[in-house]
This record gives sequence, structure tokens and C-alpha cells, in this order.
Amino acid sequence: MKYVIGALALAAAGGAAAQSTERPALLSRLVDCRKLTADAERLRCYDAQVSALDEAERKREVVVVDRAQVREARRSLFGLTLPKIRLFGDRDDGPEEPEFAQIETTLKDAAQAGGRWRFTLADGANWVQTDSEELARTPRPGQAIRIRKGALGSFLANVERQPAIRVKRVN
Repeated sequence: MKYVIGALALAAAGGAAAQSTERPALLSRLVDCRKLTADAERLRCYDAQVSALDEAERKREVVVVDRAQVREARRSLFGLTLPKIRLFGDRDDGPEEPEFAQIETTLKDAAQAGGRWRFTLADGANWVQTDSEELARTPRPGQAIRIRKGALGSFLANVERQPAIRVKRVN
């Protein structure tokens, strides 16, 4: 199982550290313990650095996540416009997870206002219709919805296999 360690000090550094592919200092110091040849010295080093890493994790200065958690976080952010940061292990020297091109889920709620639909998905994400297309059938909670990327940064939603309407994510 692959893990990613992310330093939460990124915001304080104005995002500069977010673009870096450097390892966090705590991880580098832990890995450097392998260079020690004397067993007792290497063990002392590991004990000290693991303790420092554990303490930093408890204080939320460092976060450790596995690849499944990274995928879930990316999925939950689908449709949002966010700055490009390398928070979830997007390093140049390793395989990149494919970006989500679509999500398939169910509706928690659907309401119409001003001739446009507002959808709340099962995960709580809210999407609003941006075009004036009409749906043949009224969307209802529990129905399937598929939202996929369209051209030029747009998104298309199909509710229960009806023709697509243009939508944008609002939270």
C-alpha cells in the first residue's frame, strides 16, 4: 500500500512548498537513518525520528494518507476549480493517478428555481444547471446522476439517462 506524507505548513509558506517535490524534512531525517552502519546508532536514530514524526502527526503538522484516501479526496473535489498544488503526492518521479473525467452517484435532492435545476448529490456536493435545456422527467431523490467533463472546462449531467444538461459545481 502506498502512502503520501503532506506537510500542512503549505498554507503558511504561501504555497511555495506546495509546488516542491522535496520530501518533508521529518521524512528525510527518518530515511537518512538508513545510512548509519552501527546498529545501535541506527536504532537510536530511527527511534528519535519515528518519535518526531509521530509527534508531528499527532499535532497535525504532517498528514499520512494512503492512495485510496487520495482518490476519495480527488473524487470529492470533482468539478471544483482549485489551485494546482502537489498536496496528494503528485510528484514528477512517479505514476500519476488518472484525473476523474466523470462521477456516477445518486441524487439526494433536486429542486428547480428560475427555470434551472439545482442538484444535491449523495456526497453533499451541489451542482446547478447553467443552460436552459428542459428535462423530460422531474429528477427525484435516489435517481442516478452522471456528471462528466465537457468541452472548455464545462460539465454535463445526465439524470436517469435523460439527455445531458450543462451544470457547474457550486460547493
